[in-house]
Amino acid sequence: MKTSASLVLAGALSLAALSAAAQTTAPANGPRVVVPAHDIERGETLTEYDLVLATVAPERMRPGVVKSIAELAGHEARRLLRAGDPIRSEDVRMPVLVAKGAMVTMTYAEPGITLTATGKAMGEGGLGETVAVENPVSFRQVSCIVIGPGEVRAGGDVESVTRPQVAANP
Repeated sequence: MKTSASLVLAGALSLAALSAAAQTTAPANGPRVVVPAHDIERGETLTEYDLVLATVAPERMRPGVVKSIAELAGHEARRLLRAGDPIRSEDVRMPVLVAKGAMVTMTYAEPGITLTATGKAMGEGGLGETVAVENPVSFRQVSCIVIGPGEVRAGGDVESVTRPQVAANP
């Protein structure tokens, strides 16, 4: 009889220990979102090692918070990103490939013909972003899509440009 009382007491203590352990390791209620593992300065390029998934309280959620690390790798911080704060899609951008005032190569391509010209970028932009480019001869501005470092595409099929998107959860 003494042995069965000891077993019951041991079982009760084990259950209490497991319950306490489960309470200390259980995540807080809220969604899992991407947060910086450390402070990230404006202009730094993000890698998967700079980011972690964390559970945040529902009251800390804002529109556009990103939920996948893969969606942010390779992007550049638009502002200082504080460790532990949720990252919104507006907080990052593709790295600048065309700087404001830089000379760029404009390409216009249609089946059977390709035209190239040099122009002056009137703004800055990353891959897939639209920038205005001024023709130095006519002084007309053309809306172009950034396709590479110092290269833009004028007119043509805009949909064929590879444009990575940061998926956000509204």
